[in-house]
Amino acid sequence: MTRIRTRLARLVSPGEGFGEVVAHAPQLRLREVLRRFWPDARPYRRWLPVLLGLIALGALIQTAEIWLFKLVVDDVLAPAELAALVPLALAYVGLTLLGGAISFADDYLGTTIAERFLMGMRLRVLDHVQRLSLDVFARHRLGDLVTRISGDVQQIETLVLSGFADGLSALLRIVFFAGALFVLDWRLALVALVVAPAFWLVARLFSRLVKRASRANRRRVGSLSSLAEETFSNAALVQATNSQRAVSERFRRQNEGVVEAELASSRIHGLFTPLVDLIELAGVLCVLALGTLAVSDGSLTLGGMLAFIAYLTQLYSPIRTLGSLANSYFKALAGAERVIELLDERPRVTDRPGATRLARACGRLEIDDVSFAYPGAEAPALDGLSLSVEPGETLALVGASGAGKSTVARLLVRFYDPDSGAIRLDGHALDGLELESLRRNVSILFQEALVLHGTVAENIAFGRWDASRAEIEAAARVAGADEFVRALPDGYDSDIGEGGRRLSGGQRQRIAIARALLVDAPVLVLDEPSTGLDADTRERLLGPLRELMSERTTIIVSHDLLTVRDADRIAVLDRGRLVELGDHDELLGSNGRYARLWELHGTDPTPAQGVGPSPVHGTDPTPIGAAT
Repeated sequence: MTRIRTRLARLVSPGEGFGEVVAHAPQLRLREVLRRFWPDARPYRRWLPVLLGLIALGALIQTAEIWLFKLVVDDVLAPAELAALVPLALAYVGLTLLGGAISFADDYLGTTIAERFLMGMRLRVLDHVQRLSLDVFARHRLGDLVTRISGDVQQIETLVLSGFADGLSALLRIVFFAGALFVLDWRLALVALVVAPAFWLVARLFSRLVKRASRANRRRVGSLSSLAEETFSNAALVQATNSQRAVSERFRRQNEGVVEAELASSRIHGLFTPLVDLIELAGVLCVLALGTLAVSDGSLTLGGMLAFIAYLTQLYSPIRTLGSLANSYFKALAGAERVIELLDERPRVTDRPGATRLARACGRLEIDDVSFAYPGAEAPALDGLSLSVEPGETLALVGASGAGKSTVARLLVRFYDPDSGAIRLDGHALDGLELESLRRNVSILFQEALVLHGTVAENIAFGRWDASRAEIEAAARVAGADEFVRALPDGYDSDIGEGGRRLSGGQRQRIAIARALLVDAPVLVLDEPSTGLDADTRERLLGPLRELMSERTTIIVSHDLLTVRDADRIAVLDRGRLVELGDHDELLGSNGRYARLWELHGTDPTPAQGVGPSPVHGTDPTPIGAAT
């Protein structure tokens, strides 16, 4: 036992050699877990009495079948009366058919309730996670989140429903079988039940070890899933850097942790089972000795003795089940604690009471003395930034990496709220608008060109689920995607693979642009819109995009000064502060930071085609994604 405790301590607080594991979830009492999740069973509570009735009938039929065995021995075998077998055989057949029907109904209803409960729980956790702020995903490993929403939620169902039903079934069988024992011979029954407290003591002794082993196991499984997810999502990096062996070694270390956790559970079970077997054997031997005396002096029939032994062996089984259920509860508790930890995460951005629903904005944006720092960051990403954008105006944000450009984009769609200051849309503070209506009016194109596993049409319509095929294709044409989409095997119905792996980077970017165009929001936020596009694609894309931007407020975040040179105004940021503001010619004439960035860009000052309301025709051989 001491060795098992030592190994468990090593697993709960792992040392070197096992790799990185996810953090502990807060430990909770069973009562608190049931209080949190019992309301989720409300839609199915009307079926619980039916389920309980079926469980009770099943236990009663099992009790009656054993009693029929007594009658067969005493009324058929002992007196050799074959005629008495006919009614007993018919009774056996009837009970078997009835028991089969009840068992089917019990299994089907129980499975239906359990699976519906699981579906509701998974949807609840998923809906909650989707509302959480982005910093939560930075603090949790994605594979561990997947494990929590799948395997750990399964444990909650065991705790709230299946485990409860199994426990009630075991308890009813104990009551019925014990009652039959007392009817047959109350003295033997008392002897048989003396060992019941021993079952309870052994189960209690081992339950604490099971609890620790279960918590270690759930953490290890979550860590293993996280590592697998990270490896598969970065397969190109792993292969390009010849890191397969290093990754395999990390995976092996994590697997060692999982194996050690499973072996700890196996050792606990390996000790628990023989101890329970010895207790059960002691009870049976005592009953056999005293029962033999009872049969010999005529106080108990042979059939009664055999039935007593049958009831006794059946009685010990549910008693053992209750002991095992205690251990199962602790395993389920470990998973439930991890789900509760996730559900207790609160989103940093929510709808305020009485938030305004904005139909369609005109597009006037005001950034008023905004400061913001990411959670845990030492320096602010924005420091007293003030800007304004009129409807239909194009504002470009430029500056070195870390200047705060993308932070402005994230604040405009309320991924975060400013620490101080305010951002307004048409005079409404963003935190006073309903999130849904805000994000319907502000469309953002991410630098990463995010696409999902599905068809091209589904990806373009993501966010506009009611869009017609004609609207989807029109958006694709404006984005310069229609030609390559129609060349795919199934056109707009082609599956592009997880993360769009079957498309090139430029193709993924154009799909993402088509999605942003289809949303048709009055405010566009373009975060590095030229990423992954070659000069020819940019030439075909930027013209239609400028035409669209001429009627919308547009914020362009870009390192590529060629892309933004035709914007109405260009804001130069440095360490979260506005250092320069003006159009391209004004900023060049001031000979300030923008002029130095332009010089570092190494571009001929002759006009080049860029994003803005006043296009200047021409081509430029400089790669669109050139760094500043």
